[in-house]
Amino acid sequence: MLNPNHNKVIYSGTGRRKTSVARVQIIPGSGKLIINGLPGESYLQFSPNYLRISCTPLNILGLDKDYDIYVRAEGGGLTGQADAIRLGLARALCSINPENRLMLKSEGLIRRDARIKERKKYGLRKARKAPQYSKR
Repeated sequence: MLNPNHNKVIYSGTGRRKTSVARVQIIPGSGKLIINGLPGESYLQFSPNYLRISCTPLNILGLDKDYDIYVRAEGGGLTGQADAIRLGLARALCSINPENRLMLKSEGLIRRDARIKERKKYGLRKARKAPQYSKR
């Protein structure tokens, strides 16, 4: 179990971005963010951009200090994980109150970003970068 508060109501959502997966659980509380057992600020390396991205759904709905967020994030880097947390949090907030969905959907927070790294092809240096052409 991700959180220590077993007697409270738990709302959960899963978010994915690139190769990152974030399982998000929210419970009524004081607004703290715990990612993989660490405070959210230290896990996201005190980056205001990553913290802002992660908590966007709560800020839009004005629920910043109403819920504690417990996250299990894996795979990818911090950018993918922050976006995965945002999607998981938005889905969890939709399970609390279906009316939240309209507001989050108008901001584009419900849609999963399906862009992933393109595979490398043989004969090329990267997915599309070809070796330099030599005429002779």
